[in-house]
Amino acid sequence: MKAIVYTEYGPPEVLRLTEVEKPKPEADEILVKVCATTVTAGTVWARSGKYPDSGLFTLALRLMTGLLKPGKNILGYEFAGEIEAVGKEVQSFRTGERVFGTTTGLKSGAYAEYLCLPAEWKQGVVARKPENMTYREAAAVPVGGMTALYLLQKANIRRGQRILIFGASGSVGTFAVQLAKHHFGGQVTGVCSTSNLELVRSLGADNVIDYTRGDFPRNGDLFDIVFDAVGKLSPSDRRKMVKKKGVSLSVNSPTCEKREDLLLLKELAEAGKIRAVIDRCYPLEECVLAHEYVGKGHKKGNVVIAVSPYCKCL
Repeated sequence: MKAIVYTEYGPPEVLRLTEVEKPKPEADEILVKVCATTVTAGTVWARSGKYPDSGLFTLALRLMTGLLKPGKNILGYEFAGEIEAVGKEVQSFRTGERVFGTTTGLKSGAYAEYLCLPAEWKQGVVARKPENMTYREAAAVPVGGMTALYLLQKANIRRGQRILIFGASGSVGTFAVQLAKHHFGGQVTGVCSTSNLELVRSLGADNVIDYTRGDFPRNGDLFDIVFDAVGKLSPSDRRKMVKKKGVSLSVNSPTCEKREDLLLLKELAEAGKIRAVIDRCYPLEECVLAHEYVGKGHKKGNVVIAVSPYCKCL
C-alpha cells in the first residue's frame, strides 16, 4: 500500500511517498481503508521535531515521540474511512461501515491507504462517521472538535455567559465558536484576522474582533471565559480579560480523548449545529505541499489530505 513515511525530523521534504506492507487486523482490531486525514499543527511539529515551547516541554515530547529520530514513521492523527475487515473478537463494528476517529497511541498514523486500530482502546477513539458529512469533512472533526469540547466542558459554561475565543478561525477555534454558541448557549466573541471575520461570523459568533487593527485587547472589556485556541496568549494576557471569578483556558493544556465526546460531535454534526471548515484539500502525493502550507500558520479551519481517490474525498 502507499504511505507517507519519514525517518528523520526536518522540513516537509523528509516526508516520502513509498510502498509499505498492508497491515492485517488482530483479533480485536478493525482494518480501515483510509479515505481522508489532515495536516494539523501537531503533525507539523511532530514532523519537524520542534514544538512551540522550548526546554523541558519539548524534551518530554521528544522522549515520547523519539529523541533522535521519529518513533512513529507514519503521521496522521485523525481519519475517516471505510472498514474493510474486522478481527474475530470485534462485535461493535461490521465490514463496510464508515468510521472516523484518531490514531493516538497507535504505532502508525493515517497517512496511509490502510490503518489497523483496536475497536476500543484507551488512548484514541473511533466511531461511525456523521451521515451528513463527506469523508474529508469527517476527518477534520476528531482532533479539533474534541480538543475544543473537552476544554470548554471544563469551564462549566452557563447559558448567556460571555466567551472570548482567540484564534477563532483555526481548527480548534472554528469548533470552539460553534460549540460555545450552539451547544453551550454562550455569547461568543471571536478574535481573528481581517480576512476571516465573515467566516467566524458565519459560525455563530455574536461579535468579532480584528486583532490586526490594534483594537485587541480592549481595555476594561471582561469575559466570563477566555479561550486561547492557538496557544499564543500568555496566562497574564488571558487573566487581564477574565472577570474576577471567570475561567481562563488554553489549547496548550492537557486534553483527553473520549468516545462519548466523539459521539456528541457526531450528533451535533448530524443536527446541523457544527460543521468542519475546510481550507484546502491535497492528494496524498502532495503531502509535502500541504505541510508547507500549514507550516506558514495561516490556514483557515482544517487542511485535508485525500488519501484514497475512490472514496469521494474531493
